[in-house]
Amino acid sequence: MAHMTSPAPTVGFDLDMTLIDSRPGIQACYRALCARTGTYIDCDLVITRLGPPLEEELVNWFPAEEVAAVADLYREMYPEHAITGTPAMPGAREAIAAVRAAGGRALVVTAKWEPNAKMHLEHLGIEADAVVGDLWAEQKAQALREYGASVYVGDHTGDVRGARTADAYSVAVTTGPCDEAELRAAGADVVLTDLTEFPAWLESYRRR
Repeated sequence: MAHMTSPAPTVGFDLDMTLIDSRPGIQACYRALCARTGTYIDCDLVITRLGPPLEEELVNWFPAEEVAAVADLYREMYPEHAITGTPAMPGAREAIAAVRAAGGRALVVTAKWEPNAKMHLEHLGIEADAVVGDLWAEQKAQALREYGASVYVGDHTGDVRGARTADAYSVAVTTGPCDEAELRAAGADVVLTDLTEFPAWLESYRRR
């Protein structure tokens, strides 16, 4: 007798440090921003804490009243400096393909500005069914609920909080700034080393 499998899942994925290794591109863009603004930024430090919105990082380097304008400048410079040098994470394409093979939909929900998020996916040939940007942590639940996502995959405790707020199953990967202990403490339902483990996990999850 065949195993009963659950209906086709809608799975949400975070972008930075989950689907893409955005460190080289972001570092290059911050270096260019330093040169353009004449402001010192520790670009090596910045890329160790990716995940939260851009403005939360810029406030460490610029006066509060300048942050909005500098954020606009960064986003404008981003396509030129950050897209081509940014690789896909190991297993990223296969993870999306696994969702599709299960008859499901793959959704990208990210704190990154949506046009730049779409540019990354296009450059890497990663096709998502929908891309929603500008949402961080608990806000991610808005998009997850809207699209009926039952699973959300991310690398940051903020992603775990987003999944839990949406009552979605929280799958965490240790490819970003948060280790397994932090992700579990935040409430991740499962922690994978990286997305290469995701297709097998998805299959077992659907066989429950």
